[in-house]
Amino acid sequence: MTQQATGRKLSFTQGFGETERQVLTDDAVEFLTDLVVKFTPQRDELLAARTGWQEEIDRGELPDFISETNSIRNSEWKIRGVPSDLLDRRVEITGPVERKMVINALNANVKVFMADFEDSLAPSWDKVIDGQINLRDAVNGTISYTNETGKVYQLKPNPAVLIARVRGLHLPEKHVQWQGEAIPGGLFDFALYFFHNYRQLLAKGSGPYFYLPKTQSWQEAAWWSEVFSFTEDRFELPRGTIKATVLIETLPAVFQMDEILYHLREHIVGLNCGRWDYIFSYIKTLKNHSDRVLPDRQSVTMNKPFLSAYSRLLIKTCHKRGAFAMGGMAAFIPSKDAEQNAMVLAKVRADKELEATNGHDGTWVAHPGLADTVMEVFNRVLGDRQNQLDVLREHDAPITAAQLLEPCDGERTESGMRANIRVAVQYIEAWISGNGCVPIYGLMEDAATAEISRTSIWQWIHHEKSLSNGQLVTKALFRQMLKEEMLVVREEVGEMRYHAGRFSEAAQLMERITTQDELIDFLTLPGYELLA
Repeated sequence: MTQQATGRKLSFTQGFGETERQVLTDDAVEFLTDLVVKFTPQRDELLAARTGWQEEIDRGELPDFISETNSIRNSEWKIRGVPSDLLDRRVEITGPVERKMVINALNANVKVFMADFEDSLAPSWDKVIDGQINLRDAVNGTISYTNETGKVYQLKPNPAVLIARVRGLHLPEKHVQWQGEAIPGGLFDFALYFFHNYRQLLAKGSGPYFYLPKTQSWQEAAWWSEVFSFTEDRFELPRGTIKATVLIETLPAVFQMDEILYHLREHIVGLNCGRWDYIFSYIKTLKNHSDRVLPDRQSVTMNKPFLSAYSRLLIKTCHKRGAFAMGGMAAFIPSKDAEQNAMVLAKVRADKELEATNGHDGTWVAHPGLADTVMEVFNRVLGDRQNQLDVLREHDAPITAAQLLEPCDGERTESGMRANIRVAVQYIEAWISGNGCVPIYGLMEDAATAEISRTSIWQWIHHEKSLSNGQLVTKALFRQMLKEEMLVVREEVGEMRYHAGRFSEAAQLMERITTQDELIDFLTLPGYELLA
């Protein structure tokens, strides 16, 4: 099916049913087409620039601050400002744009819900279209959900502020094509959420707010700024109506935080420590540097020097510019066992106390059951302040490139490697089955945590590292462990679930992306080929 729009064509590979027609109206498609035609060629150049930069790092260079942009870092300027409903973001919850999740998240004891079209959503066509309808209904206050037992879920008064996270620059929307190529998924998500909701959001004193993931350079931030300004002009809105928070979750971006804030200064309200993706990016970026191989995922915590430096630099940079510095994700899930739950909450509390005392303005949780504990931590530190923009960390010693790249100590254990295999395979199986947010072994796993699991093993094989028991990590060892751990998974999930699922396809994909000589950038790219 092909939609005609202002003389240029987007082609849709899916037929339009009643659901699609609610979202892909003629006017919405016309706006999407304008964005795709104007901004896709530059998006392609930005992705090519990522590849070129990575090739330099692969040849032995190390990331560093950019000398050409010293003037931006060393001059006095501030971002345009923060809307009143985003001044207090002490606890934010994240999750996919599924109907029940949207209601529960907006009703949770949090200030903001980040509705996610990215790492916690497997973007099948139905999920992406339904997600847009769910957010439209949430913005209009009409959203409700009835489960199979007849229980009704509805919005309470004063729900959390809504922010939509769009897909990263690298992710396509394969069901919509322009000139024979899949269009950028992020433009699809942005265009439809903005178009259907901006009037209602502004009418109720909020606005079209976005989270931008996986940014690698200030040029990418500048591209989004142009997208936002073009949109404001097209709909005759004042400059700065659209607001964004950028995740600093790639290693290259941590060296360009001032520049990212500067080039998005009309539209940006803050940066966020996307810690899990950041660890993944550290592995991926430095994949050829044998002296910077990370240990077991479980031992790479925020008090490791390279992660502590990242968090403190983000706070200092943001607050100097009047922008928010958001903390990272608590991925734990509350346990029904009282003793186990007390341990989970103690770990979460310690993690969030570190963030709050460092000066973060707020933080993320993946489960409503953590909201009260985390809210209590930030309430205690903030007192009667809405945020911590006054914490400038002016007396900190300058943070150097060497600190941000510092090798991380810790063991590589057999149990850690086996756990990585089980987590990654179970996550991949869920993702290709259409579920991007999965509880596994007491943690809410999304694409970022699965990425750490599989790239760690790739790196250990690539650099011929040994486990703490002396075993050399080889492709053969990995294949043997994969076979053994699949038996464990089969036992854990049960025969019925195992045979009804896509575990053998997941194991094959895990085997391919872990043993091939070239590291695949994102497991979601080959995974997307297996998704409806």
